[in-house]
Parts: sequence; structure tokens; C-alpha cells
Amino acid sequence: MRADAAPGVTMDWNRLRIFQTVAENGSFTRAGDMLELSQSAVSRQIAALEKSLGVVLFHRHSRGLLLTEQGEALYRTAREVSAKLAMTEAQIADSRDRPSGPLKITTTVAFGSVWLTPRIRAFHNLYPEIEITLLAADDLLDLSMREADVAIRMGEPTEPDLIRRHLMTVHWHIYAAPDYLATFGPIETVDDLARQRLIIYGQGPLTYIANPDWLIAISGDPRAEGRIVLEANNIYCMRQAVESGLGIAALPDYVAWDSRHLKRVLPECQGPPFDAFFTYPEELRYSKRIGVFRDFLLNEVAQWRF
Repeated sequence: MRADAAPGVTMDWNRLRIFQTVAENGSFTRAGDMLELSQSAVSRQIAALEKSLGVVLFHRHSRGLLLTEQGEALYRTAREVSAKLAMTEAQIADSRDRPSGPLKITTTVAFGSVWLTPRIRAFHNLYPEIEITLLAADDLLDLSMREADVAIRMGEPTEPDLIRRHLMTVHWHIYAAPDYLATFGPIETVDDLARQRLIIYGQGPLTYIANPDWLIAISGDPRAEGRIVLEANNIYCMRQAVESGLGIAALPDYVAWDSRHLKRVLPECQGPPFDAFFTYPEELRYSKRIGVFRDFLLNEVAQWRF
């Protein structure tokens, strides 16, 4: 959509939708699979769009499709229009008396898998007309571009245009499996940590806590002694490894709350706490779906004790 485009050029929204899907997938074939169209049908629609605009939108080569400069400009516009249409659709859905319509939630893999998912059934029973999508990812999704409607973020959001509500303060403790303790325990004092096998966080997008591997500092010299048995870049993977009896780890309490195979050891030892926030775009301030989900979460947090 160039400023110097010829007068009278009319944008076909269906072609723009196809163009956006191709741009995001880098392939006519993958876009066709998502849109349930043949590869040739997608290609024809893109060719027709390029002809109507008088520009080339994609560089075509053996490794896939790359946007041209004009294609990049059109993609930004198409993405913004798509996000605004989705926002309008959500607002129309929220104008009904009872909350209904899609609700796309994003949060971390560990929190989404262990704490949130077991509670989705109760929320669905209360509001069966709300269509829930859960996107569990440790990378942050862009709420302003409607990659999700709401997020449960570990750490306070930094984006200025997001509404945020404090959900909980999360504490860390040391956990071990009963089978592990039967073999390598007991762990009764901090000095006992110097003999233990450790599972640590390693490298990953865990930016909401300054030192996720605080357990190392109180466990002697585990690297030099070869006592680090696993580095994982995902808290949920760490929980699974601890449950298997591989070693001990520092875990957020929300990861361990429902497990019969984890035992908290040295409860007086705690890592640096962090805060979890419920957040969503300013444009959805009056959304009924988001309001009832927020209230549901706050009620669940109030009842949760671990």
C-alpha cells in the first residue's frame, strides 16, 4: 500500500489476508495448508495482488519467499488492520449480555502447564461460551498486535500501554523426590547440600528473576566437583527431572504444588521471590471476557495456599 500507488487501486481484503499468511509462513504451500487452499490458488491470488498494485511483493528463491521493501510495507499495514479487526470483533462479542467469544491466553510453559491448565475446567464450567486458547511459551508474545488477548507474566510488564494487575508473589524452594532422598539423603542442614546432585536452569529467557540458580551458591562447588547432572532451559523440564530422582533443584512453588513426587527440603532456604501479573491491552479494558477471567484468577490465587 504505497503512498505513490496509482489512483483508483482497490484493496481486496481476502487477498490481503492471503498475503499476510504467506508473509508469515514464507511459503505458498504452508500458507495454503493454513487457509485450506491449494498452492496454485494462493499463488494466483498473490500474483493478482501484485498486478493490481503494480509492485513485486516477494523475492522468490529456492529457500522460500522473502518480502520486498514494498511487501514489508504492505505486511505491516495488513497486520495492523488484522489486529484492529480482531479487536473490533472482540468488542462486538463483549456487547452481549453474557461473556462469550474467543479468549487467547499466554503464559510461561511451567505456569501454564502446572498451575493454570488444571483450573481451566472450572472456568469453562462457569463460562462455557468463552472459547479458550492457551499459548504456553517462555518468549513474550505481543499483546498490542493481538498475538494473545491476555498474559500472565512472570515479572512486571514493561510495555507502557498494558494494564496490569498483581496476581501473586512467587517464592522458590529446594525440592527433591522421595526416591532421591532415600538414596542420597537425608538433607537436614545447608551443609548437606555439598553432597547433592544438582539440576540447574542454565541458559534461557528467564528474565524475571536475577539469579535462578541461587542453589549453586549454597551448595559448595558443584561445577568443579561434577555434581551438576542436568542444565535445562525450562522450569517444567526441571520439575520432571527432579520427580524422576535425578537430582535436587530450586523450583518456584507453583511448579511443585500438585506433585506427590516432590518434597520440599530445607524450607528455610528461599531464593529471590518475584511477582506474577495479569496483563492485557488498554483497548480491552471493558472486555467482559477478560474481566471474568481476571476475577476468576484472583479468586483462585486467594484460595491457593502452598
